Amino acid sequence: MDPLTLFALANTAVAAVKKGCQLYKDIKSAAGDVKGVLKDLDNQFHKLHPPEKPATVAQKNAYIEEKNRVVELNKKSGETVGIYTEIGEQLGAYYDNLNKCITIFEEEERRSKTEIYTGDASLGKRALQRVLMKKQLIQMGTELQEIMIYQSPPELGALWTEVNAMMKKMGDQQKTLIISQMQKQAVQDRRRAARMKKVRDEAIVGVFILVIIITMGGIFMWVAYDRQQKYPQYGDGLFPTTERQRLEDALPKRYVGR
Repeated sequence: MDPLTLFALANTAVAAVKKGCQLYKDIKSAAGDVKGVLKDLDNQFHKLHPPEKPATVAQKNAYIEEKNRVVELNKKSGETVGIYTEIGEQLGAYYDNLNKCITIFEEEERRSKTEIYTGDASLGKRALQRVLMKKQLIQMGTELQEIMIYQSPPELGALWTEVNAMMKKMGDQQKTLIISQMQKQAVQDRRRAARMKKVRDEAIVGVFILVIIITMGGIFMWVAYDRQQKYPQYGDGLFPTTERQRLEDALPKRYVGR
């Protein structure tokens, strides 16, 4: 569980909730008496642009686009249930990744007091990263609370309250499981690191021994060659011949062994 990945997932969920809330609010505002909404738009447009002050082409196009948008939103009034469900799921995703992130941060802070950190980033950098990400995650939740309770229909405010309470309870249960999983993973990582170190050490020793063997073999070959060049009477084998061997080689074969 990488905090950066969890942070990105939480951020994506927040963006989806914001988009869903805006769409839900637009559909609800356009639902029902669509004729009345369109009439209000007409009145506002004519009030802003009386005959003596006609609207520009761009203003007319914007007015027409807004009316079309209201009509299309009214057609989607039956989709609010699906949007409501999607908002709830994305809100749950935000809380899920928030709880995981904070749990990981707390566990890292605890371990930093008892274990030696060997990563690439400095302790100070990692601590600052945790603080900034935690603040941003909490700020995301504050923004969602503001949008869903104070800027959206009441049912979305109630949804926020229900999901918030449920995810806090589930977060406490999940926290214990995440910490246990992280501790098991830390033990596995240490064992894996120890095994890798052992393999590297054995490989280094093996290479060292192989180098010694090759070097000694090379030395023996060079000494034999040098001896063959300087003392050919000792034979051209790897090892010099003994005096008896040289004498036997000098005698005819019929006398050898007598």
